[in-house]
Amino acid sequence: MYIQEQEKPMPVKKSGGAFTVLTSSIVGAVIGGMLTIYGAPVLEQSGLLPGFFKQTTAQLNQVQQNQTQPAQETPKAEVQQTAAAATDLISAINQVKPAVVGVVNMQKASSFYQESSSDKDSGTGSGVVFKISGNEAYIVTNNHVVEGADKIEVALTDGKRVSAQIVGADSLTDLAVIKMDSKYAAKAASFGDSSKLQTGEQVVAIGNPLGLDLSSTVTQGIVSGTGRSIPVSTSAGQWDMNVIQTDAAINPGNSGGALINSAGQVVGINSMKISETGVEGLGFAIPSADVVPIVEKLMTSGKVERPYIGVGLKNLSELTQYIQSGELVVPSSLEKGIVITSVEGSSPGAQAGLKAKDVIVSIDNTAVGTVTDLRKYLYTKTTSGKAVTLGIYRDGKQMSLSLTPQMK
Repeated sequence: MYIQEQEKPMPVKKSGGAFTVLTSSIVGAVIGGMLTIYGAPVLEQSGLLPGFFKQTTAQLNQVQQNQTQPAQETPKAEVQQTAAAATDLISAINQVKPAVVGVVNMQKASSFYQESSSDKDSGTGSGVVFKISGNEAYIVTNNHVVEGADKIEVALTDGKRVSAQIVGADSLTDLAVIKMDSKYAAKAASFGDSSKLQTGEQVVAIGNPLGLDLSSTVTQGIVSGTGRSIPVSTSAGQWDMNVIQTDAAINPGNSGGALINSAGQVVGINSMKISETGVEGLGFAIPSADVVPIVEKLMTSGKVERPYIGVGLKNLSELTQYIQSGELVVPSSLEKGIVITSVEGSSPGAQAGLKAKDVIVSIDNTAVGTVTDLRKYLYTKTTSGKAVTLGIYRDGKQMSLSLTPQMK
């Protein structure tokens, strides 16, 4: 067994010159130290150490002063600035909060034991009052909040529920406008310019997460990113939605609520979040720059008119290899394109000569590989009455057709 040996003391010789010299040195050092501390005033007065004591005393006084000085506090200006920022944010929230309401989607439901059906809550979301005119108050919300509803109700901040009607809705942009009696509207919010938002800018989400019991919930965050493009599936088909990304908590029920800036302006309509294991702080809002023109169209005509060609479409990449090789005649190198699955009679597509199994690969010499690509070009870069040129493959041959979309 290993045992550590104890350290042995050095032997001290009690006789001989070494001990005597060591002792004399220690005594001399002690006396010298005492002389330095206590004898300095005398030596200074005698002129042997001129100015030394004053310098040493000043240094000792400075050390004592530093030790007794209280810890440095945050400057009052910074405290006041922080308090002012908090006050401004609270003021901004209070400006918009009364304009945020709950939106209830009610649908008819019947049971085995009841012959008649009744309207029951099918889902809840949020909405923002943006205009009060005469006897009517107008509210913007998400289309998916009101879609399929047999009846709409608005839940006010005091818990009261009143009836509302749909003015217009657009499934592709996921926006809708509803209205209620203006006597129930506490305030109308104003829109800000989302194009001026900067990454890192402070924003607040206001809505009704997880139902009406948590109405007017406020969550704070920053703008995590602008100009994001998120693929979404809507009742009108696939679409790449332009959104603001934020880490402010957005949960089910927040849809249709307000995303506001520090000035109390609505810069976005909360729409969705990514909810997956291990994913946090990924919420998205439709920018006010996109909301305002859509809302204006819904207020005017109840819908958003877009170019219409009257054909059924499917991505080539979504078809099985068997269908691609057996039903379609296209180059083996073609990996992307849009397959026409059907053509409506008397539609612009039919008039242009499009046929089922044609594969669209370009529009106005711009390559398009998916249905979303084609829709985005049609909806953003074409005008009413203007013809477009489609590049297609038919029976393995490449050709072009001219087509004039209709607004619908």
